[in-house]
Amino acid sequence: MDNWLKKQALLSGDKLAVTDGTNNLTFAELNQRATQIAGQLNSLGLLQNERIALLTNNTLAGYLTAMAILTAGHTIVWLNRRLSTAELNYQLTDSQVDFCLFEPGLETTGLLVKTVSLTDLFAAPVTQNTLQAEFKETEPASIMYTSGTTGRPKGVVQTFGNHLNSALASALNMGVSPADEWLCTVPIFHISGFSIMMRGLIYGMTVRLVEHFDAREIHKILVEEPITMISVVPYMLKKLLRLKDDTKAAYNQRFQGMLLGGGPIDRSTLELCEQLKIPVVQSYGMTETCSQIIALSFADAANHIGSSGKPLFLTQLRIASKTSEIQVKTPALTPGYLGQPAKYTAKITPDGWFKTGDVGHLDEDGFLYVDGRSDDMIISGGENIFPDEIESVYADCDQLEEMAVIGIDDELWEQKPIAFIVSKSNELSAQALLDYGRARLAHYKVPRTFYVLDHLPYNASGKLQRYKLHELLASKTPVQQLK
Repeated sequence: MDNWLKKQALLSGDKLAVTDGTNNLTFAELNQRATQIAGQLNSLGLLQNERIALLTNNTLAGYLTAMAILTAGHTIVWLNRRLSTAELNYQLTDSQVDFCLFEPGLETTGLLVKTVSLTDLFAAPVTQNTLQAEFKETEPASIMYTSGTTGRPKGVVQTFGNHLNSALASALNMGVSPADEWLCTVPIFHISGFSIMMRGLIYGMTVRLVEHFDAREIHKILVEEPITMISVVPYMLKKLLRLKDDTKAAYNQRFQGMLLGGGPIDRSTLELCEQLKIPVVQSYGMTETCSQIIALSFADAANHIGSSGKPLFLTQLRIASKTSEIQVKTPALTPGYLGQPAKYTAKITPDGWFKTGDVGHLDEDGFLYVDGRSDDMIISGGENIFPDEIESVYADCDQLEEMAVIGIDDELWEQKPIAFIVSKSNELSAQALLDYGRARLAHYKVPRTFYVLDHLPYNASGKLQRYKLHELLASKTPVQQLK
């Protein structure tokens, strides 16, 4: 298939491809700049390695560099800027790269490979380089490492075919067109952000880059600029809802809705979306499937609040009868984990379904509801307890900012749930939270111990990191317990 960037430069050269609010590039200009940067990569001898590591924020410089790597026919190894040096070194070693391109201002001290700043790259001379004329479906476009909630993170290989099938399925569900402008405030080093970049190339759509999420800035952009779609995770959605409810300001006339991913959302938040007339498409996907493979259409959203929807075109879905695990088949699925074929094989059933590790159920109309991670499930006295359900109930508690639930060992019940909270009130008591839960949940699901934190641990894509709460307890670090 054609090189997507070259194709869009030919078909829609004058169309706005990307903007950061100050600098604008058409597809023709984006192609020209990517070609130039590929020549600079070549002049520095950086195209000798098949894979190129990139450490960047959501900036135009990072965006352009990623496009140059792809255009030159190489694979981007995306690095998470929030990781420690030890974690980055593991990924650099595992992916067998010789150097790392980085955005100035990001920490690279202690990295075990040669580092080249984007400033130095853009100042380098340009030498001619034979650019990739075509993208082959089976060639790896990108490698992203999983969050590593258990064990070492795995390098997920994402081919051009994976990205293409993901983008096509999403467009068929949401009706995206070249006239759209997608606001990208989720990190481009995660699939949530990079998939927006790839959709921009495939659809011929404008991408509006924002370096980091600031609720007031994003609200202002949604009101004043011609944004049609924005991808959000739950905590982003909640902050934007509060601002919209407070300001009563209407989003721009072209705004169509929000694509929600990154974890479950509580019913009260979705009901507030309805009240404020903000269309929200809940979705389900993962790094291994190049973003969403299941989504709730705008038309179905009001009647199926809390559902992740139905499988997109090209995706098959089933629920395992004994374990209730969500299993899928899709051409957007990764061909494997870098250097770890056994771990990938272990996730494929004998009849070819990918085991997601998530537990869920289907309603009578075939809509998927995600109950939680099988790894997070708490078995107490023979009963299965999902933290997501408990957290969703407590999301309506006016005195709580946030809650996270984990299971710990218990001599009597095998396991029991405990909670970590961020409180809005100094008057809040454990008894009040216990009473609140018992009025709304089966008693065995209600945590009896509550620890107070200033904030909960999230990764860069907005997902709660429960394992860090387990580590906090194991470290014997003093944690305030609510009385």
